[in-house]
Parts: sequence; C-alpha cells; structure tokens
Amino acid sequence: MAQKEVSQRQLRVGQEIKRVLTSALERGEVHSAELLDAFITITEVRVSPDLKYATAYVMTLNGKNLGQILEKLNEDAWIFKKQIATKLQLRFTPELNFRADDTFVEVDKIEKLLRDPKVAQDLQKTNTEENN
Repeated sequence: MAQKEVSQRQLRVGQEIKRVLTSALERGEVHSAELLDAFITITEVRVSPDLKYATAYVMTLNGKNLGQILEKLNEDAWIFKKQIATKLQLRFTPELNFRADDTFVEVDKIEKLLRDPKVAQDLQKTNTEENN
C-alpha cells in the first residue's frame, strides 16, 4: 500500500510542535531532573493526517543515555501536551510519542560502507568506465 504524501498542514503543525517542545526543553519546563541535565535535540516531529498523534524524533549528545531520556520524555509527555494546547490553536491537541532518531546511525553505516576498500575500488571502476 502506497503512503500518502504529507500535507502542508501536517508539516506546519509538526514544525510548530517542534518549536514548542524545543522551547520547553530549553527553559527546563520538565519534571525529570535527568531531562534538565541532558543535551536533547528534537530532529523532527511527524504528525498523523488527522493531527491527533505526533511523534517527536529525539537524539542526545553522542547518543548518551538515550533510552533513559526517551523513557523520561514519554513520562513527561503530558507536560508537553499541555504546553502545546496553550500555545497552538488546534482543534485537538495531539498525543505525543517520543522516539529515537536513528537517521544518524544509518548515515554512519553508509559512510562506513563507502569507506570500505572493496566499495571504493568498485566506485573507481565505475568512474573510469564512465570517462571512457
């Protein structure tokens, strides 16, 4: 089944939620002490088509204590939901779910593959064949 393209409204709401979450973390408006001391980056917020669910993708500095941080963020999701409700004019305040952003891990895997001598040799062959 093909996925529908994300609407402009979903993108806009996701960006606004990201802004609210980032602001709340910067100001320390959380209950867990672990969240106050952590360097947390919210890389993306994806919103469902009906705008009732939002998934925030999170990364910590060097992936340090990511599992623990995600657990605390999901425990404090109601605090963030409350802030979203007060700052954004939405019909429904979305249910928040925090997940680890694994795109950095995937980028590392691809870079390691590209640095592999066998792959580099194949890439050189391809470039040489194109030039001839």
